[in-house]
Amino acid sequence: MLVKYLYWLGIAACLTLIGSCFLPWTHHADLNQSFTGFYSYDNHYGKPGKMLIFFAVLICLFMLLPKIWAKRINLFISAFILAYAVKTYILFGSCYNNYCPQKLFGLYLMVGCTVFMLLASVFPYVKIAGKNKQA
Repeated sequence: MLVKYLYWLGIAACLTLIGSCFLPWTHHADLNQSFTGFYSYDNHYGKPGKMLIFFAVLICLFMLLPKIWAKRINLFISAFILAYAVKTYILFGSCYNNYCPQKLFGLYLMVGCTVFMLLASVFPYVKIAGKNKQA
C-alpha cells in the first residue's frame, strides 16, 4: 500500500524538481545577485537546470510506463540525477575567496526532490498479473 503512495510522490517530486530549477538557489551578497538553475554570474556554474529538467521529465515518463525495463532504467537515471544534484549542491553552496553564499530554499528543494525520486524508483508500483495454470 505504501508503494502506491511512493508512486504518486515520485511523480510529484518530478514536477516539483522542475519548479525548483526556477527558484533562487543561492544569494551572493558580494555580487548582490541570486543564482538559479539557469543563471549564475558570467555562467561560471553553468545551467544545471536544463539537465535536471530533462532527466525529471524522462523519469516521470518511465514512472508512468508499466514496463519492467522502464522501471530498471528509471532506477539508474534516478541514482544518476541524485549524484548530479549532490554535485550541484556542493558547487553552488561552496565557499570561495573567504566568502560563503547564502543557501536558499530552492537548493534544498532540488536535492530533496531527487531523493524522493530515487525512493519512488527503488520501490516501483507494478501490478503483477497472476496466471492460473490448470494441471
